[in-house]
Amino acid sequence: MNDNYHSKEQALQKAKQYCAYQERCHSEVKEKLYSLGMHKNEVDELLSELISENYLNEERFALQFAGGKFRIKQWGRIKIKHALKYKQVSDYCIKKALASINETDYRNTLQKLFDQKLKTLKAEKNIFIKKRKLQDHLIQKGFETALVQQLIAGL
Repeated sequence: MNDNYHSKEQALQKAKQYCAYQERCHSEVKEKLYSLGMHKNEVDELLSELISENYLNEERFALQFAGGKFRIKQWGRIKIKHALKYKQVSDYCIKKALASINETDYRNTLQKLFDQKLKTLKAEKNIFIKKRKLQDHLIQKGFETALVQQLIAGL
């Protein structure tokens, strides 16, 4: 038997600890269970158990993930949506998570990032280059092009 194999009960305990430590999405827990030597039918069974015991909740994960990435990393909705899709979170949970971001806070954060970037571009005399750099920076942070262009139009 290899060192990486765990009994189903051991794997369940490890998965519970893994989920209790911080919110996880289904794909992260699946990967963890496979790394513990579980097979597909065991993984599906253990996932069901974790969900029924509320260790694993995709909606709760999505809400927490979106809120954290917005507040701490100041990501826009587009970047958050892509990250959640990458983690194989359902469209329903992604929509709920994005809707949970306060619109006023969102606009204020966008304005703050705009102002901060503008300060770093003081030396740039060419208005077109300045606007392009501002736009690229804010879109890279995941903010919607239309919102970014509204701000830039006010320059």
